[in-house]
Amino acid sequence: MSRLSADGLLPVTAFLWGVTFVAQKSAAATMPALAFVAARFAVSAFVLAPLALWEFRRRPHGPSRDEWRLALAMGLTLFFGTTLQQAGIGTTSATNAGFLTACYVVLTPFVVWALNGARPRAIVVGSGFISLVGAWLLANDGALGAPRIGDALVLLADFAWATGIALTPIFLARSGRPLLLAFVQYAVCAGLAALCSALFESVPSGALGETMSTILFAGVVSGAIAYTIQIFAQAHTPPAEAALILALESVFAALAGALLLDERLTTIGMVGCVLILAGAVAVEFTPLFARKTASA
Repeated sequence: MSRLSADGLLPVTAFLWGVTFVAQKSAAATMPALAFVAARFAVSAFVLAPLALWEFRRRPHGPSRDEWRLALAMGLTLFFGTTLQQAGIGTTSATNAGFLTACYVVLTPFVVWALNGARPRAIVVGSGFISLVGAWLLANDGALGAPRIGDALVLLADFAWATGIALTPIFLARSGRPLLLAFVQYAVCAGLAALCSALFESVPSGALGETMSTILFAGVVSGAIAYTIQIFAQAHTPPAEAALILALESVFAALAGALLLDERLTTIGMVGCVLILAGAVAVEFTPLFARKTASA
């Protein structure tokens, strides 16, 4: 797969995540956060299990201990990112949560720098801040509420998202097993969320039945399809650039909310969408122009 083809897959992931966000909002009032996370990723793991087993059997040698450890660590990043974000959204305003979630776009290049010493390019950092300004405008016309404890939880979740994105190409370079990585992440996240839900949550009777369609949609579309596409694409797209393209999730979520939930999308919010798109386009096309100039 070429770099351009891989980059073309990432907006598909962002679109599916954005649409799924609308479905998640409808389930939030019925299903506790950890129980919902456990259920949706259990579905993702179940759907992907046959493909992961097929991939596992195709290789003459199994994954090494280091590869298993790295896959498990990435399962932890998915668990912490998902649960901290859900907990944070429950204890802060939607405006703050929407803006702070986008901060992983700026964090990712610096997490990559810390992990492998690859200094972020100026265009990546600049595009990240452009996207962050766009997220600020999209959240609520740039009017953030008073800081709360949930804000800190959402920011901690951003470190988990950034770490997971940064570790993905490292695992793929060592193992080359994207389906196995996706399955391990889903299984670890579902198992830990189920354990924590059993210890700390009380699931209302009938909640599972009421949210089953949403669980299946999120588990198949957002998990088994979108997250897996992201992993395949990241074998060819640097993590910092991938984060910028994936930030389009907030644009698609806003558009889906406006179309499906009759939510308001103001002129300033649309400007925010344009800035997020500009950040993704800048980081994608600047290297192409640079290569053309060099060849000329």
